[in-house]
Amino acid sequence: MPGAAAAADLAPHELRILVAVDRERGFSAAARALGLTQSAVSHSVRGTERKVGAVLFERGRKGATPTAAGAAAAAHARRILRLLEALAAEARGAERGTVAGPLRIAAFRSAALHLLPPVLERLAARHPGIEPEVRVVRELGAGVAGEVAEGRADVGIATLGAAPPAAAGLIGDVLVEDPYRLVHPAGHPAPRSLPLVDWHENCGSATRRWWAGQDWIPKATVLAEDDGAVLSMVSSGLGMAIMPALSLDGAPEGVETAALGPEPPTRTVGYVTTPELAATTPVRALIRELRAARR
Repeated sequence: MPGAAAAADLAPHELRILVAVDRERGFSAAARALGLTQSAVSHSVRGTERKVGAVLFERGRKGATPTAAGAAAAAHARRILRLLEALAAEARGAERGTVAGPLRIAAFRSAALHLLPPVLERLAARHPGIEPEVRVVRELGAGVAGEVAEGRADVGIATLGAAPPAAAGLIGDVLVEDPYRLVHPAGHPAPRSLPLVDWHENCGSATRRWWAGQDWIPKATVLAEDDGAVLSMVSSGLGMAIMPALSLDGAPEGVETAALGPEPPTRTVGYVTTPELAATTPVRALIRELRAARR
């Protein structure tokens, strides 16, 4: 009978095949990516399903779609495979007395542009053997925290909403409370009369509730792709925007900002990681630098 004992017999190569099928959305594509035959991939997935005791993929003409069980299994598989990589890197580092190895970081755009670079510069100076890989992730849906929970990133720089990281099985801490400001074309005599330029990632539900109580804020007439596009449009005189301070670092000429009042809304920016990866030396080193930067 399938169960915990059978699932514990899963081998790393079975996990890699599971992850590849999830990523490629097909057995043939996964086989090509791994240099295996399609029959070998299919046989491995059937064996994994027997051990787990659940159907992991819906097979069809358009490929393989993960079931809810398959999506959960793939997330765990990615995290387990990452821990195996960390095991080898930690062992080599302990032998040599160094901190080294890959470090996968997910961050939303303005954090990647303005918060991370000085942190990574100090990290490289102290630990040149760490190899950071930064990927920009849109803060929509599961967002940055979802990338960490699903095993695609070791650490995420995320906006922390009403639900604590623990709700997603993660741990983390606050780095900065990022206040919002009114952004408008320089010298405009009545910036609040301008149309609103916005982008979908701009803020979470708490800030939107604040917006709903401000009768001077119109519905956005322009929705841009990201905060950089919003700033470009505002500097061209196309409207005003309400943006967090982190997005305003390096704002173009032609833009001015103003306070939103005595109690402006803020977004909470912090880091998230998994409990198991939090113990690895590259992640611990990055967290130390992130905490030092907030002081």
